[in-house]
Amino acid sequence: PAAAQKGMPMSRVVVVNHVTLDGVMQAPARPDEDRRRGFTRGGWALPYTDEVMAQRMGRSMSQGGALLLGRWTYEDFYSVWPSRTGNPYTEVLNNTQKYVASTTLAEPLPWQNSTLLPGDAVRAVAELRQQPGQDLVILGSGALIHSLLPHGLIDEFVLQIHPLVLGSGQRLFPDGAAVALRLTDSVTTTTGVVIATYEPAEPGPAAA
Repeated sequence: PAAAQKGMPMSRVVVVNHVTLDGVMQAPARPDEDRRRGFTRGGWALPYTDEVMAQRMGRSMSQGGALLLGRWTYEDFYSVWPSRTGNPYTEVLNNTQKYVASTTLAEPLPWQNSTLLPGDAVRAVAELRQQPGQDLVILGSGALIHSLLPHGLIDEFVLQIHPLVLGSGQRLFPDGAAVALRLTDSVTTTTGVVIATYEPAEPGPAAA
C-alpha cells in the first residue's frame, strides 16, 4: 500500500462496545433500542454509568477519526442523535465522518457526513484500513463485526465489560469464533465495569 511505503501510519479499526460477562452486546442503551429476536432486556448498561466511564469514553470520542457502522446501528443512531439537545455527543456525532456498510441503503444517506461503503463490506473496510489517517471506530454493529473478524480486520477492542449476565441476546463474538487477544490497558469504574483494551495476539496452545 502507498501509505505503508511512505512510512505513514495506516488507519486502525477499533471496536468500542458495552458487553455483559456472557458477551451480550445487544441494546445496552435503551429499553426499545433493539428488540430483534424477542430481546426484552434493553437498557441494561444504564445503571452502571458513572463519571469514570464518561471521562474515559469522552476521551476516546474526542480523539477524532471516523465511525464505521452497520445499517442497523446507523439508522438507530440517526433516529436519536441529530435531534438530541443538551448532550456533548450530539455535535461530535453529527460532525464525525460516518462510513456505513449496507447492501440495502442507497446514496445520498440522510445524516450529514455519511458515506455508503460500496459493494462487499470486507473489501471496502480493508481498503479504508490501508489509508493513512485516524481510527475507524465501530460502535454497536454486531453483524459488521462478525463479518470482519475472520479476516483479521479489527485492530483493537475497547470493551466496557459489565458485571451482569443476561443469558440471551446478540453476542459480540459469535459461536465458533476463535480470537486470541492481549490486554493492553484496563480501568475499573465505581460500578464495577471493567473498561478493557485488547489487541490481537498470537493464539495460545489451547486455541492453536
